[in-house]
Amino acid sequence: MFRRILRQLLYAAALILAVLVLNFLLIQLAPGDPAEVIAGEMGGASAEVMAAIRQQYGLDKPLLTQLGLYLGRALQGDLGMSYFYNRPVVDLILSRLGPTMLLVATALGFALVVGTRLGMLASRNPRGIASAVVTVLSLVGYSAPVFWTGLMLVILFGATIPLFPIAGMIDVVKQGGFLSRILDIAHHLVLPALTLGLVYLAQYSRLTRASMLEVLGADYIRTARAKGVSERQVFGRHAFRNALLPVVTVAGMQFGAIISGAVLVETVFSWPGLGTLAFQSILARDYPTVLGILFFSTLIVIIANLLTDFVSRLLDPRLAGGR
Repeated sequence: MFRRILRQLLYAAALILAVLVLNFLLIQLAPGDPAEVIAGEMGGASAEVMAAIRQQYGLDKPLLTQLGLYLGRALQGDLGMSYFYNRPVVDLILSRLGPTMLLVATALGFALVVGTRLGMLASRNPRGIASAVVTVLSLVGYSAPVFWTGLMLVILFGATIPLFPIAGMIDVVKQGGFLSRILDIAHHLVLPALTLGLVYLAQYSRLTRASMLEVLGADYIRTARAKGVSERQVFGRHAFRNALLPVVTVAGMQFGAIISGAVLVETVFSWPGLGTLAFQSILARDYPTVLGILFFSTLIVIIANLLTDFVSRLLDPRLAGGR
């Protein structure tokens, strides 16, 4: 067990180092000169100003030297200064990480809970009306682009039936205490989380339905029914736990994709998270911030995969035994 954990940690460290190098080299291939962007923000672009900017940010050094300096700082937790915001990249990302994690966790929780329940409902009678309705709705939800779903929800619940705010995380005009602020954030969170969650809800409902049907056809389920175990216990105790394993595995592997999907959702709803920051940083050619966001996203995906592996072994003891 200890050897396995140590091997996974070494693999994760090597992967992080490879991602740091690859991201840095890919950013260098992007068009545009960061010094020109910074000079434009300062309102001047003379040769002296450009040379001073390149020297200040190390842009005048050879590529390998820049890479070595970047890796040395990154391994010490320093991701540099933002060209556009003139703040340490780590501080900038940490200030936006909370809203993104709140959005992703809410959307993922909604998708997992509702998706698995719908999948179980559809598996009870595969040829029934409920199964057909869930299958059709899952196909529609899976096929619809995230930004289209967001725009439809904005039109329906923001303009036609104005129940929810369509932009931002808080109402800057509204005053109140701590509880009022929490409720205000939850009110703003509904449409972005619903937009992001609907796509993955469709996937989890289809996956749960297929997995439940496979498990319900197993010999041990027939044995349990022959012994007189109630259908409630067969579904809830015997079938659901085994059917949940592929759903948890896919959800963990999709965590990175959900964060990527959050970029579009945050842009549509002006949600102040990492997605909005990434979009603004790319437009401003703020390379240190873009590199920092890519690094944090990679780190989150690796941690999510490690946790997924741990949860999978809890659900299936055969994996823990290495068999």
